[in-house]
Amino acid sequence: MSRHLVLGTLLLLGVGGYHSELFAQDQAALDAFATVQKVFQSPRCQNCHIPGDAPLQFDAGLPHGMNVVRGPDGKGAVGLPCASCHAQSNPPASYGPHAPPGAPHWSLPTPAHKMAWIGLPADQLCQMIKDRTSNGDRDFAALIKHISDDKLVLWGWNPGGDRAPVPVPHDEFVSQFKRWAGAG
Repeated sequence: MSRHLVLGTLLLLGVGGYHSELFAQDQAALDAFATVQKVFQSPRCQNCHIPGDAPLQFDAGLPHGMNVVRGPDGKGAVGLPCASCHAQSNPPASYGPHAPPGAPHWSLPTPAHKMAWIGLPADQLCQMIKDRTSNGDRDFAALIKHISDDKLVLWGWNPGGDRAPVPVPHDEFVSQFKRWAGAG
């Protein structure tokens, strides 16, 4: 074999290895986003991340009773704020399985940043989450802080009553969100 052929072969193998590494990184990011999507599109999240102005409730995503609406700031209509029924924490189990759940600052996203992701395919959900004009002007660092520390977000893993929690453990979700975010 000529020296040039050997060198060319080695370069191709090196480049091929580089592409394989990029493919593996892309696949890891896609797999991580599948976990993010599973969480965001669970009832605990999508019942409040709605395209319209009436939240959903229960695991079946039924229209919220009593004509509840988003309101001008996401905290309900004037005269019927979310806090009328939703306290700062879940009520005791003795209140029954269908008592209104609670968490600090119970609300919907604001009308300007609805972040509605019901039924969105993965690519559109990904774009919406990353788009600062639709996500409340959050960069990845702010998004990670939001999903890691926000007490209303954390409520999804302890929803009380007979509600199913988010289907992915919180630490796994945060880890996968960071992996996806790290890939850009």
